[in-house]
Amino acid sequence: MLKEFKEFAMRGNVLDMAIGIIIGAAFGKIITSLVNDILMPPIGLALGKIDFSSMFINLSGQSYASLADAKKAGAAVVSYGVFINTVLDFLIVAFVIFLFVRQVNRWQKPKEAPAAPATKECPYCTSSIALKATRCPQCTSELKAA
Repeated sequence: MLKEFKEFAMRGNVLDMAIGIIIGAAFGKIITSLVNDILMPPIGLALGKIDFSSMFINLSGQSYASLADAKKAGAAVVSYGVFINTVLDFLIVAFVIFLFVRQVNRWQKPKEAPAAPATKECPYCTSSIALKATRCPQCTSELKAA
């Protein structure tokens, strides 16, 4: 069983997948930082000095100065600002993956077109005959020129 597991783990696809997951996780952290630290502050400033990460709806009925205070008190809140950041994070990751897959598809060799058929079917007896044939060798019917 150990030998089978080793063979499975050493296959190219499994190693490629593991490397992809590790790089993807690191890339996700970079994108999260890009969204939270670089993109959202100017967007918040342009919209009137809004900090999206601190936007929330308090469901508990009590008043809290910040999201951190509400969470510290254990109040029920809807953190829609964090959700906006997460959605933006996802859209950027999805777009970058789309661009990457698109580029990889361009690098792959184009598939060859299927070869033109060398035979045709007799319309009378449905046997296979040469394309240039004018008479079917099976049923001796005259064929129309193609």
